[in-house]
Amino acid sequence: MSHNTFGHLFRVTTWGESHGPALGCVIDGCPPGLSFTLQDLQTWLDKRKPGQSRFVTQRREDDLVKVLSGVMPGEDGSMITTGTPISLMIDNTDQRSKDYGEIAKRYRPGHADFTYDIKYGIRDYRGGGRSSARETAARVAAGGIARLVVPGVTVRGALVQIGKHKINRANWDWAQVSENPFFAPDADIVPVWEAYLDEIRKSGSSVGAVVEVVADGVPAGIGAPIYGKLDQDIASNLMSINAVKGVEIGNGFEAAEITGEENADEMRIGPDGKPIFLSNHAGGVLGGISTGEPVVARFAIKPTSSILTERRSIDADGNEVDVRTKGRHDPCVGIRAVPVGEAMLACTIADHYLRDRGQTGRLK
Repeated sequence: MSHNTFGHLFRVTTWGESHGPALGCVIDGCPPGLSFTLQDLQTWLDKRKPGQSRFVTQRREDDLVKVLSGVMPGEDGSMITTGTPISLMIDNTDQRSKDYGEIAKRYRPGHADFTYDIKYGIRDYRGGGRSSARETAARVAAGGIARLVVPGVTVRGALVQIGKHKINRANWDWAQVSENPFFAPDADIVPVWEAYLDEIRKSGSSVGAVVEVVADGVPAGIGAPIYGKLDQDIASNLMSINAVKGVEIGNGFEAAEITGEENADEMRIGPDGKPIFLSNHAGGVLGGISTGEPVVARFAIKPTSSILTERRSIDADGNEVDVRTKGRHDPCVGIRAVPVGEAMLACTIADHYLRDRGQTGRLK
């Protein structure tokens, strides 16, 4: 299987399967001299790990990350990057492969079972192998390293919609994101989502969601105007996340509904003599290049394909069958996609920052 790597200068290769002994990533191109602790990485993995509420899969994984290469010991337990490839590993400790025995030859509707089999002639039915959302743990670990690369950048994410139930943006409060199991920035939506997902979960079904990720402090001028656009790579990397079916930057598809006057991000000179934008419909990117405004992206996550409700399908022998999936699955996989989206945005910005620094030399 090819195409397990993304990025140009900050390059990440992920490896491992859902029910293998471990998974992880190799990061190539990280600058030397960056200091971090193991907890700096573990913080993000703890946000993503399963089993933290009744609204996510009950698979129990500690997701403890190990650093195998690319660092030297620093002070007080810290590590210093050496500029060589950084290898990160996360053990799988709670696989239940027997749950998938019934679908060894059956294709789950909405899943990658059929397409993997038709392309490679073999598929890992135990949790989906590489197509499992378990693969994203390695991306979150890589995102922890990426956050070290660009000075002053903060990457945050929030869940803004589950099913048809959307947050009230007037209530947006970043402090609320860490106070509820949904990463919701609106405290009023939490009881609504709780009741809705309890119903979905008890029925054995699943539902989709929308995640919003924001990067503050991105320097103006990174990206390229044609085939190396910052927003192009953001969209590509977010789209690579398992179960993502749509991505938008800034006001996205809303731009099709408004006029040029409404959409234009007008500019003035600020008190410090530097340009300021009076709005940010562009989501921090114009012509593929960052404006210095917050970079804003949203992505839509489809409902989890592994559900208890029987669905019509076929098997590898050409028989028509009905399929229901046992095991432990997220009723809304979009919840744990929040830290994954953050990681992919952080990696994209780190990559473009290094590319710009190498080309223009203006960034330090």
